[in-house]
Amino acid sequence: MSTSRRSHRWTPAAGTFVLASAILLSWPAATPVQASPSPVGGVAAAHPPRDIAAHAGELATLSGKQLWGRRQYTKRPIASITKVMTALVVVRSGHLDRLIRITAADERYAIDHNETTAGLVPGDVLTARQLLYAMLLPSGADAAIALAKSFGPGWRAFVRKMNATARKLRLSGTHFTNFDGLLRTDVSTPRNLLMLGRAAMTKPLIARVVGHKRYRLTGTRRHHRYLWLNTNLLLGRYPGAIGIKTGWTTAAGECLLFEATEGKRTLIGVVLDSAPTKTGAIFADATRLLNWGFGVHHAVTRFTPSAGNLAG
Repeated sequence: MSTSRRSHRWTPAAGTFVLASAILLSWPAATPVQASPSPVGGVAAAHPPRDIAAHAGELATLSGKQLWGRRQYTKRPIASITKVMTALVVVRSGHLDRLIRITAADERYAIDHNETTAGLVPGDVLTARQLLYAMLLPSGADAAIALAKSFGPGWRAFVRKMNATARKLRLSGTHFTNFDGLLRTDVSTPRNLLMLGRAAMTKPLIARVVGHKRYRLTGTRRHHRYLWLNTNLLLGRYPGAIGIKTGWTTAAGECLLFEATEGKRTLIGVVLDSAPTKTGAIFADATRLLNWGFGVHHAVTRFTPSAGNLAG
């Protein structure tokens, strides 16, 4: 989410919204160390990865083996990484072809709280499946509230489902008070977020959605057409990046839950509060961690987000 609101307009000539910006795991308990002496790629590493700006974070294999950690059991606000849990609850509920009408209240919610939106037009009717793209790619708060109200029913009941799911996943350091991460009381730990990310990525639909750099929805009689761009700038820039979700609020700082593959290996990681403002530091942190973990040397570039891109 973003505290700076963007203007979203549907131009009849173009007819398209364009946004610049997105299981129960049996992981072994990790020993709170700063780094593994050698990355999973088999390349000797006498030192932990350097120049990681994040206040907290973790890098691990999918089996739960921790490769690097920093304050990985500390509870912190997580901004719109919260929307990963929102998506997981929706997908686990089923009925993804459910039709949901966008209301003026959905639009106002995002605008009144200065959050990024998917530019949804009141009166449009979209499926829950389509709204997952609108929520996870441009980090649309309008899509998040529409889903929460429909699948609660009512957003408060939906948040109770989020917390119940967290308990089932044994995310003991995680608690939600909202469906989109707006509040500083939506908290988790790096270790819990890796477990949440892994659970979400086992759902084929979520994995498919977050792997899109962009998603174009053709207009129909029920809704306008839209173009949603993913806020995760690792996609298409870091070889093998496949997800998952960005986040930013003034309380949380820049956050990123990420996953990437190299050959037959997959690593999952998270960095929290890499920078207080939207500088793209999360992408440099993630690149350094993945390079170290895989034992490769892809260029480290600070992908500076355009206005509104590092959303939610």
